[in-house]
Amino acid sequence: MKLSGLQKYILRNVWNARPTHLNRKALEKFYQPSKSKPSEEQRIKIITRSLERLIARGLLTAYGHKTQEKFFIEDVKLTIAGRRLARELAGRQMPLPLPVRRKRSRRK
Repeated sequence: MKLSGLQKYILRNVWNARPTHLNRKALEKFYQPSKSKPSEEQRIKIITRSLERLIARGLLTAYGHKTQEKFFIEDVKLTIAGRRLARELAGRQMPLPLPVRRKRSRRK
């Protein structure tokens, strides 16, 4: 199953969350280290879309409130399949953001 970086981040954070529920506000930290951040409105839409796709795959369960038109996700929890996948992701080594160093030219 192919997952985006954000979806892997969500699964890892929900798996490490104590108690088992994770508030969606904690997922906005995904964008903190990046230099070019999307706008806050775009971040909310991207996170919501990723959560909905993980729910559709049966990896997450959502908690929130529902209006006539829309469902507002407040907390998420892993399903059994989600726990299995998160445990597998935890076993893989995470890529490190290593900076590229340039060679300095020697002055004579």
